Amino acid sequence: MLRLQLPLPERYTSATSDELATRVRAAKETLGDSLFILGHHYQRDEVMAFADARGDSFQLSRLAQGRPEARTIVFCGVHFMAESADILTGDDQAVILPDLNAGCSMADMADLDSVEEAWDVLGEVVDTERVVPITYMNSSAALKAFVGRNGGAVCTSTNARAVLEWALGRGRWADDGPRGEQVLFFPDQHLGRNTGYAMGFTEADMAVWDPRREQGGLTEAELKERTFLLWRGHCSVHQRFSPDHVAAFRAEHPDGLVVAHPECSHEVCAVADAVGSTDFIVRYVDEAPPGATIAVGTEIHLVNRLDAETPDKTVVSLDPLVCPCSTMFRIDLPHLAWVLENLVEGRVVNQITVDADTAEWAKVALERMLAIT
Repeated sequence: MLRLQLPLPERYTSATSDELATRVRAAKETLGDSLFILGHHYQRDEVMAFADARGDSFQLSRLAQGRPEARTIVFCGVHFMAESADILTGDDQAVILPDLNAGCSMADMADLDSVEEAWDVLGEVVDTERVVPITYMNSSAALKAFVGRNGGAVCTSTNARAVLEWALGRGRWADDGPRGEQVLFFPDQHLGRNTGYAMGFTEADMAVWDPRREQGGLTEAELKERTFLLWRGHCSVHQRFSPDHVAAFRAEHPDGLVVAHPECSHEVCAVADAVGSTDFIVRYVDEAPPGATIAVGTEIHLVNRLDAETPDKTVVSLDPLVCPCSTMFRIDLPHLAWVLENLVEGRVVNQITVDADTAEWAKVALERMLAIT
């Protein structure tokens, strides 16, 4: 997806961190309750210091939905997160992304054209009425709308299992019969695979759809027989972690604990002590016994924040070479100061808007998820 962030004026790029912090603080005070700043867990500390709420992507969008008095939502995250906030908030509210180049490489691995093409190809081999499309929250509004139109739902890393059980008529939906016999899951293959394993499926029930290859690189038999068709996508941060990192940590800390995000590969999740969403990881560290040493398989800014906020424990990155989210890292104090000072002067810059039709169907997919969970 093409996005264009214009260079900032020199008064922002040359200012010191202290100067920028003072200006952000002043702008926040001037704007008062008309402003609501959201900070994703992976944000750098200098930005998170000014967040009115912090959390995971959809959690933050729901918080924005509950603040109708805020005329402006500044989402310190990435593009798809700001889209979700725009879908859930009122028409009289503006959602701003401080840097338009703050995208998500995983979300960009599945674009609407590629998914629609895959759906058409699938339709030549199987009955797509029996295929339920499921998109991870880390996807564009256009893909959320696609699953909304086609009977599917959105999922988060927290509720992926519940959504997939719903799609396949398992768990508490078993008596209702399956909504589908197969699932097309995108854009993150690892979350889909790890969730499938947790549900009792095996690799024999899964196939990876490669959008760059004819028919996804799969045979007709595979397309017909596999329960999970997993899009060939991944998170550049979580894919870095390996079983060797776990082994090295355990060799140095035999009593240490390992917690991984389900966007990590199945090989890593299989040898971790616990696997869960970002919020799960926060709780896991908080509930770990005093004195524990915990290796965390997720983005480094959250890892460092957890270490600083739990002084009775040692929290380290599972990858000693460090793994920042480079796109999330684009949100910084100069961009935050720029959007806030423009608001003080009555200008809305970097507003993220989702067209009405896309928003309507994306909301259908989101509401299905909420009804399931």
